[in-house]
Amino acid sequence: MNDAWKLRLARIWRDWAKPLLVILIVFGSFRSAVADWNPVPTGSMKPTIVEGDRIFVNKLAYGLRIPFTFWTVMEWQSPQRGDVVVFMSPDEDVRTVKRIVGLPGDRIQIVNNVVFINGKRADYEPLAADIAEAIPADKRNAYRFAQEQIDGQSHPVMITPKLGFRRTYGPINVPDGHYFMMGDNRDLSRDSRWFGCVPRERIVGKATAIVLSLDYDNYYLPRWDRFFHGLP
Repeated sequence: MNDAWKLRLARIWRDWAKPLLVILIVFGSFRSAVADWNPVPTGSMKPTIVEGDRIFVNKLAYGLRIPFTFWTVMEWQSPQRGDVVVFMSPDEDVRTVKRIVGLPGDRIQIVNNVVFINGKRADYEPLAADIAEAIPADKRNAYRFAQEQIDGQSHPVMITPKLGFRRTYGPINVPDGHYFMMGDNRDLSRDSRWFGCVPRERIVGKATAIVLSLDYDNYYLPRWDRFFHGLP
């Protein structure tokens, strides 16, 4: 390689490649350790989150991690019951979003889709009509909706009567440092009923809002009413 090419490559590195690399590292570190937004490809969290939603994930909600690792530098809050969290699933090691139902030390049992925590039954009330509207009208009759209340925390859930998706499970004890996760779409969610309790270090952040939403079944048009919508 002659001197002219060496000078040219040095100039490319100095003027283009090096600044771009720095930007990518800074941006990647921010998304890894501070905040991110994730697309939702499945309906396991319906009616709270539907396919096509992009959710905001606060990765500083529970502590500070070293970017690109599971190593926590500082922890200032523990995940709470009812939180919607993003974590790496223990079985397939893929990014997953579910709701925390069981905390470390809890005894969890599910009987015909009714949740019991430490022997106490969750309360179920009719769901507000505007929340069920997240499901297309022509499909709504296939589901049953409710507002689930556990320890003062309230969130929507739904079931599919024609399915029988592990509606009865447990009882199990949640180990120390672990959490029991469930999808709000109880009959169509691969969650802790399948892959077990999730270790604390695999939780990467708390999902707090829907940033934007695209309707996959309608030419990816925006669902304006779901933009900047907080998660219960």
